[in-house]
Formats: sequence, structure tokens, C-alpha cells
Amino acid sequence: MNLKLHKPLCVFDLETTGTNVGKDRIVEICILKVYPDASRESRTWLVNPEMYIPKEAAAIHGITDEDVKDAPKFRDIAPKIMEMISGTDLGGFNSNRFDVPLLAEELLRAGHDFDLSKFKLVDAQTIFHKKEPRNLSAAYRFYCQKELENAHSAEADVLATFEVLDAQVAHYDDLPNDIAGLSEFSFHSRFADLAGFIAFDDDQKEIFTFGKYKGQRVKDVFQKDLGYYGWIQNADFPLYTKKVLTGIQLRSRF
Repeated sequence: MNLKLHKPLCVFDLETTGTNVGKDRIVEICILKVYPDASRESRTWLVNPEMYIPKEAAAIHGITDEDVKDAPKFRDIAPKIMEMISGTDLGGFNSNRFDVPLLAEELLRAGHDFDLSKFKLVDAQTIFHKKEPRNLSAAYRFYCQKELENAHSAEADVLATFEVLDAQVAHYDDLPNDIAGLSEFSFHSRFADLAGFIAFDDDQKEIFTFGKYKGQRVKDVFQKDLGYYGWIQNADFPLYTKKVLTGIQLRSRF
């Protein structure tokens, strides 16, 4: 194994009802847990999303309402997922922009306190796009000299993603092989939340990236317009964004 792990790395992939992080739901999740000694364990769950799976989504991943009608609901498997990812770092393909934010929403909705600060995030797609702009199938072909079969199957995608990530470390001499370094390389931009509504300024203070207070520090906005905080909490923003803003609001009171 080319990767240098100081603690386990959970590479995961989601199949979902759609691409709206705040509204769509997971229909399948696969987690591959890789340990520093290169040993592995893997779990895959079909999930009843408690909503209709659009035909457009089913056409991509092949999972229908019939397939998940008897599957557990996400809240039923959430404790097992939390147990598996606890004390690990997280990796995936396009995971920083989609899989991690959506997983965070599902965990928060199920009553589990997902805290981004406890994880290093490594996105093999970001590394790939910075080095060789392509998709997962092309990445698998380029780095592993294999054809990806059953693309958009969570298990096939997650196994291919790990192989790609491991091969990327071997392919590029200037690419770090530890998770901290890969996590740093994986980010296009730094955000305080997962959906990109809260960024950092040059002094590492949280600022809004949208709306009438775009570019202004969150703490300053809440001090002069606390109603804006209340509006966001009652509006259709991701739960993790609301959680981050609540933390800033609580800090600003002291």
C-alpha cells in the first residue's frame, strides 16, 4: 500500500435520490475501512429513503423503490455508520462536494452530532482533476489500467476509488502519501461548512458567501442583525450550515 495511514481511512460512496444535499436521501451506502496495516473491512447497506426514488436517479444507479421497500431506514443504520467512521479520516470521489455534506445531513437528521473538525477529508476526484481532469472510470483506467465495471454501484465505485487513491500516491512523486497532506491537496477552497455558504477571510474569520451580507464576517453580521441568524435557521439551508452558524453565534456572545 502506497498510502501512509496514521489512523483508519473510511472511503465511502453514496447512491441517492438526487443531488440536492438538503433534500435528497441516501438509498445505498458502502464504506471501505482501511487500517494503517493495510487490512480492510467493508460494509454495504441498502437504505429506504422514505421518499420516491425518481426515475432519473434510478436510471443511474439501478436502485428502485421496490429494491429498498424492505430495507432499513437511515436512522436505523446511523449508529453502525457512526461506529464505523469514529476515529477515522474520510475519503471518496467527489466526496468533499457531495457525499460528505449529504452524509452529514442524514446523520444530523437522525440525531447524531457529526463534527467535521474531527475528520481529515481526502477527495480522489479533486486530486485527479488537479492532475488529470477526467471522471472515475477514466481515473480507474489511467491509474489502475483496468476498466471499471458496474459503475454507479456503490461497492464497485468505492473499491475503485480506493485503488485510484492508492495508485495516485504511487504515480506522483510530489503528492504526499499521508492523509493530512492529501486532505490539504484535496480542497479547492476552504469553507467552514460543507455546502460552501460560509468561507474564511484572510484572517481565518468566517464570512458569508451569499446574500446581502456576502463577504462580511458572520460574527459582525449577527451582532448588528440577529434576525438574519433567525431567518437562516428557519429557511431551507443544510443542517450542518445551521449547526456551524449556531456555533459562531454562541461564540460571539462571550
